[in-house]
Amino acid sequence: MAVREFLGEAELLKQGAEARVYRTEFLGRPTIVKERFPKRYRHRGLDEKLTHRRTVQEVRSILRCRKAGIAAPVVYFVDYNSHCIFLEDIVGSSTLRDHIASTQQSGSCEEGGLELELLAESVGHILGRMHDEDVIHGDLTTSNMLLRRGQGNGQENGQANGQADLVLIDFGLSYISALPEDKGVDLYVLEKAFLSTHPHTEALFETLLKSYAAASRKSEAVLKKLDEVRLRGRKRSMVG
Repeated sequence: MAVREFLGEAELLKQGAEARVYRTEFLGRPTIVKERFPKRYRHRGLDEKLTHRRTVQEVRSILRCRKAGIAAPVVYFVDYNSHCIFLEDIVGSSTLRDHIASTQQSGSCEEGGLELELLAESVGHILGRMHDEDVIHGDLTTSNMLLRRGQGNGQENGQANGQADLVLIDFGLSYISALPEDKGVDLYVLEKAFLSTHPHTEALFETLLKSYAAASRKSEAVLKKLDEVRLRGRKRSMVG
């Protein structure tokens, strides 16, 4: 009840099908709170069990990434009664999606192209390390990657040029799996989102995959599965 009263004073940023996201201050720190709310269409006991499991999986994935040195928000507090996760608010950041779009529109093709290539290498490096930890993000898009400049050691968090820090966020659909196919599907989701959001960036995504291959010890099996998933996707498109 105390958590719900606390959220009554917080700023509601967005509400999706699974959760509400708030911005507030917790223990003197800028904080994002993710609240999973009950699904009235599900049996109450089943809903409680599924929501609890999803919350546990999200926290576990974030902590596993941070333990491996992969930049993700700090988990300040978890309340399993209200299914709320209190996370670090990455202040002063922008989404990778917005940054790519603004760089493409800036008109400085040579310099902008080099920066985007370095960022693609960084993303591939981070995802390779994440998959080596058997973390499946489940919703990889450039909107779920934040670009935070001038903080920390870029190389430590997988940033190739050391000038920016890429932070992975929104692990709401994440889980732990060692299966190459799950990792291949993770990359396929990103590829579809990447190319639809950022047209004419096929070469950029290939740079990302090359960096992934160099960073991951398990990349050969994963990229083979990615090709299989791509083929299945093309076949479905032809049938449709």
